[in-house]
Amino acid sequence: MMLTIDGKTRLVGLMGWPVEHSLSPAMHNAAFAALGLDWAYVPLPVPPDRLGEAVRGLVALGFAGANVTVPHKEAVVPFLDRLTPAAQAIGAVNTILVGPGGELTGDNTDAAGFLADLRAEGVEPSGRRPLILGAGGAARAVAYALSQAGAELVAIAARNLAKAQRLADGLRAATGKAFLAARLPEDLPDLAREADLIVNATTVGMAPHQADASPWPQDVPLRPAWIIYDLVYVPAETLLLRRARAAGARGIGGLGMLVQQGAAAFRLWTGVEPPLAVMRQACEERLRDRE
Repeated sequence: MMLTIDGKTRLVGLMGWPVEHSLSPAMHNAAFAALGLDWAYVPLPVPPDRLGEAVRGLVALGFAGANVTVPHKEAVVPFLDRLTPAAQAIGAVNTILVGPGGELTGDNTDAAGFLADLRAEGVEPSGRRPLILGAGGAARAVAYALSQAGAELVAIAARNLAKAQRLADGLRAATGKAFLAARLPEDLPDLAREADLIVNATTVGMAPHQADASPWPQDVPLRPAWIIYDLVYVPAETLLLRRARAAGARGIGGLGMLVQQGAAAFRLWTGVEPPLAVMRQACEERLRDRE
């Protein structure tokens, strides 16, 4: 179905720098078309030094909201009127809602999207001992989600130990729960003895520049009993997931989380249940077009 935009079309979009690689426009516009909604989702490339102007422009231009991606997820916070409890605890925003009076609310659907996909894959986080690789915005959302879902002590390992410690301390202050900070890769052998869920929240393994790399060192064995979740979804099967499969472990790629976090934002903006299968198919088709 061809997308038709007129004066009644509700607009949402994606703020980031850059944004041309994003699957979100294809995913959301396919969902709008499937449901017959007069909405459109547009890419909004915003240089870091123009972020405040761009956020204020959402109100002036009549946008219903926007997604926010790197490098703006944390930087956008001062330009918003309020944050949801999840966004406040995580310290990052990936979804903005524009209220009837122009008020700007920041939310974070990454956490909910990760949990939704994990459970859709039949993995219940309660009682697990997760090990998260990375200490950036994605790691923040995943660590918060797992702690709220009843996981035991969440370990956060990063090459920059001070950054991992700041993240652990910030989440502990926000949630009242314990988090462990560790250095990547030096501390992995000790952490691996206790972990049963490994989450790669780094960009290591992402195509095109790091497709032949893995965040997990080759000299630390992967265990067959583990579940290994890689937030990277390009390529669909990263080197980490290939190694997980070879070791007999279960591997899960990040495309499901992308779709689920998008679906959560879709619900917030429209109040309508999104067509998940349509959204995933649109992402898969766009990825095939790029191969």
